Amino acid sequence: MNRISWDQYFMAQSHLLALRSTCTRLSVGATIVREKRMIAGGYNGSIAGGEHCIDSGCYVIDGHCVRTIHAEMNAILQCAKFGVPTEGAEIYVTHFPCLQCCKAIIQAGIRSVFYSADYKNHAYAIELFRQAGVKVHQVEHSETKHDGEKDELLNDLLSRIKELVDDESEMDELKRRADRVMHSS
Repeated sequence: MNRISWDQYFMAQSHLLALRSTCTRLSVGATIVREKRMIAGGYNGSIAGGEHCIDSGCYVIDGHCVRTIHAEMNAILQCAKFGVPTEGAEIYVTHFPCLQCCKAIIQAGIRSVFYSADYKNHAYAIELFRQAGVKVHQVEHSETKHDGEKDELLNDLLSRIKELVDDESEMDELKRRADRVMHSS
């Protein structure tokens, strides 16, 4: 049996956390790890008890949703709230951190950033990580040994459904939904 690497394991945790996101624009998850142990997790969404974008829409000012707290900040704030030190920790994030999260990561003493997907990688964030000695690594989202079987099953099911559904627009919508669910990450 092949086991996934530690990096893939912690990244998978971040992808799982992203499923709790209440942001309609981009679902992000973050896991803070120290000595191969998860110490906090976060996802992007509104303040505790506040209105969520999925319910009320985004509150966008200058191209940014001001209602949302980023996943990295939520994980760091969780550590602060419960008195868990972040000095020397690592953070695993589904997307490259924004400039503000980059600064928070550095100030929290986190020494390594692992991310899955590039997302508006800000040149100054990259420079700040370099200046602070924070190591940045991209971790590919690993496919499980069953992903090929899932895709094959999905295609078979869609072919069978197409035989039963007369409405092309309904079929197109089913394909879009299936693709989004099966390939989001």
